[in-house]
Amino acid sequence: MDLSFLNEPQRQAVLHTEGALLVLAGAGSGKTRVITSRIAYLLQRVSAENIIALTFTNKAAREMRDRVIEQVGRSKSKGLIVSTFHSLGVRILRREIERLGYKSNFSIYSASDQLRLVRDLVHGEMVEGATADAERVLWLISQAKNSLVSADNFQPRGYDGYELLVAHVYPRYQRQLKACNAIDFDDILQLTIRLFDECPAVLEHYRRQFRYIMVDEYQDTNVVQARLLKELSSHHHNLCVVGDDDQSIYGWRGADPSNILDFDKEFPAVKVIKLEQNYRSTGNILAVANSLIAHNKARHGKKLWSADVPGEPVEYRCCDDGEDEATVVVESIHKWRFKYKLEYRDFAILYRTNSQSRVFEEQLRYENIPYVLIGGQQFFDRKEVKDALAYLKVIANTQDEVNLLRILNYPKRGIGVTSAEHLIQESVSKEISLWQALQHPQEISDMGEKGAQAVSEFVALLQRYQRRLRQPQHLVESVQDLFREIKLEEELYRQADDPLKARRRVENMYEVVNALSSYVEREAVPTLGGFLEKVSLLDRDEPHSSSKEQKLKQDAVVLMSLHSSKGLEFPCVFMVGMEEGFLPHRKIVEEGGDIAEERRLCYVGITRAREQLLMLGAARRKKYGRLQVRDQSRFIQEIPPELLQQLDVIPAELNPQEQEELASSFFSGINDILN
Repeated sequence: MDLSFLNEPQRQAVLHTEGALLVLAGAGSGKTRVITSRIAYLLQRVSAENIIALTFTNKAAREMRDRVIEQVGRSKSKGLIVSTFHSLGVRILRREIERLGYKSNFSIYSASDQLRLVRDLVHGEMVEGATADAERVLWLISQAKNSLVSADNFQPRGYDGYELLVAHVYPRYQRQLKACNAIDFDDILQLTIRLFDECPAVLEHYRRQFRYIMVDEYQDTNVVQARLLKELSSHHHNLCVVGDDDQSIYGWRGADPSNILDFDKEFPAVKVIKLEQNYRSTGNILAVANSLIAHNKARHGKKLWSADVPGEPVEYRCCDDGEDEATVVVESIHKWRFKYKLEYRDFAILYRTNSQSRVFEEQLRYENIPYVLIGGQQFFDRKEVKDALAYLKVIANTQDEVNLLRILNYPKRGIGVTSAEHLIQESVSKEISLWQALQHPQEISDMGEKGAQAVSEFVALLQRYQRRLRQPQHLVESVQDLFREIKLEEELYRQADDPLKARRRVENMYEVVNALSSYVEREAVPTLGGFLEKVSLLDRDEPHSSSKEQKLKQDAVVLMSLHSSKGLEFPCVFMVGMEEGFLPHRKIVEEGGDIAEERRLCYVGITRAREQLLMLGAARRKKYGRLQVRDQSRFIQEIPPELLQQLDVIPAELNPQEQEELASSFFSGINDILN
């Protein structure tokens, strides 16, 4: 296999196949090329079924698989598993979960399903004199699961009101999930670990199968993921992890940077390879990034470098206020766009918090500059989408009581609140599932004749579509018929106060059908359960993924948070709000949080820029209608002055020569259009 296109450290990483390997891949150092080349190299020597590569998003998994196929061909890679951690967990649980007392057609609850369940469980509970916050309870349960603390082993720390409540709610939450034959997103890996602990033969089977394990973005792994990898690789130690501790920015959602920092303690015989040559950014941008991240003490030492020219100096501008900051950014976009013949999509405005985008949106609209905002509500979090999916979830798993209650009288079918209460009461008193109670509504004494008839028709509807949706060739057609039969579109128009809003909701509802159609086209044996599984994993593994991809294809300036920008690159980057309180974030500073992670977040922002980087802050900002003085971010002060060109507090105006060039370029463009 020809490896001449790799640099020397990359080549070493590909050729080291036996034993533990830690590849410290700096930003823009070609890590994906290394991983795919390593898989291709292994495929020349071992069976595809013995290789697994794990990523954090389905998009990354697809791209990695496609690149491997390009290198070795489809037949050679048949049997290779490239998936997310959670997809691997689901793959194992579908085969083995009955050993833990679940049925193999279990549902995976969405975040909204979980929240609805927890709200029911904490209803009426008070914490510190206020109504209990269900979201906080759910977050604490999630934190416990991601630390491998089960409901039986959860111990509140001291007399914290919420922890005491979680100790009471967590076991009930788990019992309720199991009664619905459902698991939540965090259960996927926790139950996989439990399965391995309780069934050593199952663990041994997967150890033998996965003899070569590769992991991308290892710095983002949490306690459970690291434990899973340790279990699977503990015999052969053929574990290759690729990551960059300097880009560990997800501590708030459980990522544990000590996994990559202490990897050599778990695997003492590990070989460590550093990828430090950067193929993305100019030398000046890399110098700024290196100088900043060197202030973090707990890190693997590495220094990015580029073989290209140093490029333009990195600039910092302290603006008068927030409006002035937005003006400077927009003027710079005009200036650089004509000076370097760029498109709008070549510019990105990066900020720490989403609330910072407003002033830039206003200024861009005022200047008629197209822009896209990355973030906002997730597609699968929209009510009309959740309602449509709820029908499919119940058809796939009638024990899913959260979604069964959601659709019981939606759209309205004559099963009112009183009838629903009678059904729930029947379920509780007879210790049967809600679905079983629905089977014989006429036997419920307090149920009226009309209500019983409506329930019977509802059950008949679901049973009819259960039969139809078992046929793979009719999945899309059957779901379309279901939505038509229950008059979902009419209900959306009836509910909306604005026809345009209703139209958008109807389009979102039909987008569920489009998503199903795409799934059917991709899968050899499509099933309703398989589709719902994909949706559940997509919803949590990569929020905003499809809309983000579509938006980035448009010729428009990109506005996004620093967290959302990870993995992307742009010719020109504006890092705005470089002030104490924004970056580092006020909450982190006040609560004694992880300043090192905030510094890593700043580093990630810097290394998104390929050619131009302008960092900005404001001397004053309005808060609650009053101007407040702002302090420069400590991260600006940590960059040596000789690496950062500090500009005056004035908008980026064009000089006479540039104005002449701009006019000339403008009229040249008009002539091109006319010709």
